[in-house]
Amino acid sequence: MIRDKSAKKPAKDAPKKDAARKAAPAKAAKPSAVKPPAIKAPAGRKGIIAIAPPSFRRERALIKRGVWPVAGCDEAGRGPLAGPVVAAAVILDPDRIPRGIDDSKRLTAEERERLFDKICATAQVSVAVASRSRIDRDNILRASLWALKRAVVALPDSPRHVFVDGRDRLDTACDCEAVIGGDGIVLSIAAASIIAKVTRDRLMCALAQDCPGYGFEQHKGYAVPEHLDALDRLGPTVHHRSFFAPVAAARAKHMPWTVEPVRDLFAVTEMEVQVEAAVEIDASANL
Repeated sequence: MIRDKSAKKPAKDAPKKDAARKAAPAKAAKPSAVKPPAIKAPAGRKGIIAIAPPSFRRERALIKRGVWPVAGCDEAGRGPLAGPVVAAAVILDPDRIPRGIDDSKRLTAEERERLFDKICATAQVSVAVASRSRIDRDNILRASLWALKRAVVALPDSPRHVFVDGRDRLDTACDCEAVIGGDGIVLSIAAASIIAKVTRDRLMCALAQDCPGYGFEQHKGYAVPEHLDALDRLGPTVHHRSFFAPVAAARAKHMPWTVEPVRDLFAVTEMEVQVEAAVEIDASANL
């Protein structure tokens, strides 16, 4: 049997090939096969979620059923310590809807001003204002609902369906649908939120000229530290809502004579004790 001795001997260039193979970098995998490393988000932080803008879908569904006009309404100014509540109602023209309408809270002041003019030029718009005195008399919720209803009634064309932002439906002659978070869902409500916000901001800037030192032109009456500091230093104005806690505290400090004393229901006066004793004696005499 003849053996091939050349098979036992390694090739002359084998060590060089092995060394070259070890030194050569690994081939990159195909892009589709590469998986990015898992990145853990810092504690307490969440990923960014894209928020869809409000749409005209609900209004178009009603139009297809023959229901028109359709209005959206919203208010601005429930939370501030000063100033009125402003409500707005809007009937958008389906053929001339301005681009960029969104929840007023997602827009800058410049964007709101620009859209305000476009909405007023292309849609039916009405505004109603609930004054500070009405808020003090009725409470903030009732005053807001009153203003929203007034805005709907004031529209040039009476709507057949109304979308309102929030939980509470309005007592209107037509159908009314309350939509929680509606200013970010229904385009007509979003348009109304812009009208209400811009109108109220302009009113507060006018009040700032009448009441300097409070910064109404900056914070629009909300309870920011600058406003609370001004309340503590200067006291409340006639535009402040009397029954909001910071305003009541400032009134007690600067105008204590306007604060009615609260009677202690558990306190018993000397006269009441004497009257009760006389009644008991009279009752025992009759026995």
